[in-house]
Amino acid sequence: MKTALITGINGQDGSYLAEFLLEKGYEVWGILKRNSVAENQTARIPDNIFNKINLEYADMLDMSSLCRVLKLCNPDEIYNLAAQSHVRISFDMPIYTTHSIATGTLNLLESMRLMCPEARMYQASSSEMFGNNVDSDGYQRETTPLNPVSPYGCAKVYSYNICKNYRNSYGMFISNGILFNHESPRRGTNFVTNKVVKEAVKIKLGLSDSLKLGNLEASRDWGHAKDYVKGMWLILQHDTADDFVCSTGVSHTVQDLVEYVFGKLDLDWKKYVGINPKYYRPEELKHLKGDCSKAKECLGWTHEYTFETMLDEMINHTFKKYEND
Repeated sequence: MKTALITGINGQDGSYLAEFLLEKGYEVWGILKRNSVAENQTARIPDNIFNKINLEYADMLDMSSLCRVLKLCNPDEIYNLAAQSHVRISFDMPIYTTHSIATGTLNLLESMRLMCPEARMYQASSSEMFGNNVDSDGYQRETTPLNPVSPYGCAKVYSYNICKNYRNSYGMFISNGILFNHESPRRGTNFVTNKVVKEAVKIKLGLSDSLKLGNLEASRDWGHAKDYVKGMWLILQHDTADDFVCSTGVSHTVQDLVEYVFGKLDLDWKKYVGINPKYYRPEELKHLKGDCSKAKECLGWTHEYTFETMLDEMINHTFKKYEND
């Protein structure tokens, strides 16, 4: 039985990854950042796996707590998913975002080097690192220059590079997964996909009458988190540590997203959707579309979800939630 440690286990990706690894026969550990309302911390971890995982309090900014947990669980694999993960909010909280991502990653790397240097580590890198750099064919891939346009993206570039530095300097097995946007029913409701789904369902049920958004022309490569956590695992099963883009290779604008969700609910989106400038970023990222051919060829990674089936699942989940409420 392998042992895996997941930072950010109570997030969207962490909860799906915990499920996936348990199905693979892993012993799963996760760290939680202490907050004053403990009941909300594990809301995204399904009840059927809650008693099958080992949860410990630790903080990415407290290296001593990371060392304690690593000594306790002695992991074979480490998945670093912890972060202040909202790009728009990173403009409001740039210092905290940078500390939680950049310093947090460095703390974990140094803890790993001291406590369990033979473990394999997955670093959650991000398509936000590319910024508005796009290759001539319209795609972003492992070789596309990094030019981030947000504090979140800048911090992720540091984490990406320091992971490569530790890999090269100390011979540690550390791999970056450059993941493009991925969503699910467990996505936070302040992210645009779940925000659109939630408000559209509420409008359909007569519980709301409007939805305010930012830039409708922003284009993103959206996949399902379940597919992407499988990619994380495959990256750490590869023979050598390396960096891989995980994406769908298909982009849609925010307006495409709105039109699909409202259309599935037989609603005219133009009657309900408006623009609020506060949701614009100070510097916009216009277009993301990833080339995941390396992951497909080297890892055998495949997708089970499309943009449409992902949104269908989110719509059905949200309907059931409000019906049960």
